[in-house]
Amino acid sequence: MKISYKWLQDYIPLSEDPDVLADKVSRTGIEVASVIRPEAGLKKIVVGHINAMAPHPDSDHLNICQVDVGEAKDYQIVCGAPNVAPGQNVIVALPNSRIAGNTKIKKSKMRGVQSMGMICSLQEIGFSENVVPKEFANGIYVFQEPVTVGAPVFKYLGMDDIILDFDITPNRADTLGMHGAAWEVGAMYAEKPKFETNDLVETGQSIANELSVDVTNKNLVPAYYLRRIHNVKLQPSPMWLQTRLWNAGIRPINNVVDITNYVMITYGQPLHAFDANKLTSDHIVVRQAQKKETLETLDEVTRQLSTDDIVITDDSQTPIALAGIMGGKQSEIDGNTTDVILESAVFDGAAIRKTAQRQNLRTDASTRFEKGVDTSAIIEALNAAAALLVKYAAATVDQGYLTGQAIKPQAVTIPIKLDRINHILGTSLTLDQVIEIFHNLGFGTAVTDGELIKVTVPPRRWDIHIEADLVEEIARMYGYDRLPVSLPKVAMTPGEFNPQQKFIRHAKRQLQSAGLSEVISYALTTEVKATQFKMTQLDQLTKLNWPMTEDHAYLRLNLVSGLLNDIAYNVARKQTDLAIYEQGRVFPKPEQQVRPNEVEYLAGAITGLTQSPNWLEPKQAADFYTLKGIVTNYLATLALKDAVVYRATDRYSEMHPGRTADIYIGDQFVGFIGQVHPLIAKQYDIHETYVFQLDLTKLLEMPNQRIVSQPAPKYPAVSRDIALVVPENTTNAQIDAVIRRRGGQYLQRIKLFDVYQGKNIATGYKSMAYSLQFQNPEDTLTEGVINEQMTHILDYLKSELNAEIR
Repeated sequence: MKISYKWLQDYIPLSEDPDVLADKVSRTGIEVASVIRPEAGLKKIVVGHINAMAPHPDSDHLNICQVDVGEAKDYQIVCGAPNVAPGQNVIVALPNSRIAGNTKIKKSKMRGVQSMGMICSLQEIGFSENVVPKEFANGIYVFQEPVTVGAPVFKYLGMDDIILDFDITPNRADTLGMHGAAWEVGAMYAEKPKFETNDLVETGQSIANELSVDVTNKNLVPAYYLRRIHNVKLQPSPMWLQTRLWNAGIRPINNVVDITNYVMITYGQPLHAFDANKLTSDHIVVRQAQKKETLETLDEVTRQLSTDDIVITDDSQTPIALAGIMGGKQSEIDGNTTDVILESAVFDGAAIRKTAQRQNLRTDASTRFEKGVDTSAIIEALNAAAALLVKYAAATVDQGYLTGQAIKPQAVTIPIKLDRINHILGTSLTLDQVIEIFHNLGFGTAVTDGELIKVTVPPRRWDIHIEADLVEEIARMYGYDRLPVSLPKVAMTPGEFNPQQKFIRHAKRQLQSAGLSEVISYALTTEVKATQFKMTQLDQLTKLNWPMTEDHAYLRLNLVSGLLNDIAYNVARKQTDLAIYEQGRVFPKPEQQVRPNEVEYLAGAITGLTQSPNWLEPKQAADFYTLKGIVTNYLATLALKDAVVYRATDRYSEMHPGRTADIYIGDQFVGFIGQVHPLIAKQYDIHETYVFQLDLTKLLEMPNQRIVSQPAPKYPAVSRDIALVVPENTTNAQIDAVIRRRGGQYLQRIKLFDVYQGKNIATGYKSMAYSLQFQNPEDTLTEGVINEQMTHILDYLKSELNAEIR
């Protein structure tokens, strides 16, 4: 909410430096995001009067203007604006002036003709495109009211004001109006704001003879009031009103629309004006939209309505407005408008928010209805707008207002004790100090029994309901910086990580030590990416009811798609050698379950080179075994009782069918590892990539064994090598299992050091060579013992795997 400093001064005697005021407001609970000085950095910009104009001899769109800038001689200025004309009072940047963007304007020649400065648009002196009146959006600005030629333009355009940008929290929507902001600032300086009154003169007939209204769902529309206005003269608003609007960030349109916006900024109460002559009847109905009903709103977008939306209709049952958000194009105020119906209402905040989000249509009105409005100002704002229309649109107003649904503003009375306040805040405030704070806030007080204060909170502060709210008001008005500081007197409990937190941190340390960098991806993604790389086919997707974007509508069921997004982002920026991991949650939802589960996963991905070439080593590209080694080493640190088993699989459509394996601990499935399918890699626009994904929740629940340290062996180890010819579909895991099972108690290590297929090896077979290490910690092993064990191993390899010993 942009707060005009000069506007505040209309309500309270304020002489504080705006920067000091901004700091004070921030320290009382409403952050001031910035203090804006519209004329800062601008100089030598004055009002000019165009006395004469002639076409440029060498251009079909430039004109040579003779402009009076308050000096003895006119300035010759070349201007290309389509709306420039003799007799206009315009904005002139003189030679050596500064306009927006710190741009310096110099004397120059434009196609051979000297130009002494520049005739400016509002945008060129710093106005946002969003607030420039449409008739001047594509040209220079022309003053519509008397101005002094040669005088600086800043006072005429409201640029000599100072704007405080209040960053208002949802609970302080009372300051979304200038009256609420004045109460807030006035309380800081012990000044009660004084608001001007708009005396309304009603000269028409009774509104009941011209208009009727029905509200079908009174829970969604707690209050609804209408006024009928006749003989409106549509014209631009007076300059003071336009400057207040654009300083508040709102574009001036015409006097009728501008007055409704001005009243909204003043009271925080949104209003809407309908062209009465465009309605098909004088009966207004406020109802919920029907199925497949549509409405073209003022932004010229035809919207498909939901039955949860609230609409305003006439007897034709055609919607004429989306209640609380935006009016319909059908009933728009335009140059032919003479009769107006003014609406002031309260709509259910939750319903308005859902409609605004569903339609992707957030407006100043919807923002205020979502957060709440002052119920005591609904009729006052309606009457103020009618009075302004009488004054600035030469209108006449019917007698009375029409009530579709009435609301009775209710003050809230909250009892609180002085010692309770001091106990919570740790202060020693007196009763007089507390009562003064309440009075400055505009709250009524009554003291009983010497310490019990009954505080009456007016409806304009609908955020205050309980004792704690009153304590907060005292604390922020007294000053948070003045509250005593002390440590809490509570028993200290040493903190530590729970087993799950320790387990997760251990996993991160292991992957980081293996050279992987941690990344964090969005838990929300698209439907396709959410369902890729699933480790179970039974889980259902969870879709958000109100996603911020279509790309973030579903809760993920995997971490791998997020890693591939991260790889794609880096590859697009020429970073091709990557090793990353993510630890996070996925959200599987079993059938018939309303809410998803939250399961801890761990996933990693590598692509590109794992070893760059140098004088000693050649380059090494990432492959299946690189990543498998990382995963195996991590699982080894868990000291699980059951063995880690890798089983080839082709059940993942997103993975390479010949380079993918499921990971089991014993018979329990815990994850997978392999190469991303080339087609999927192409979709992500990445190179050959290998990934793994583990279910940490399952791993945490698995039994493990204690790791017992052993003394260094006193006796030497003995190594034996064997080479086998086996069918090519025989795996290393099968051979390793047979050797371990039959190797005896002294077998310490098995290492595969060669795999060969080719010359001297029959087709369909391969040669695999192993180094076996034996060691007895109590004695030196003899040849007889080792040979006996080797014989056992070889016999079983022959019988169980049909191996041939080379």
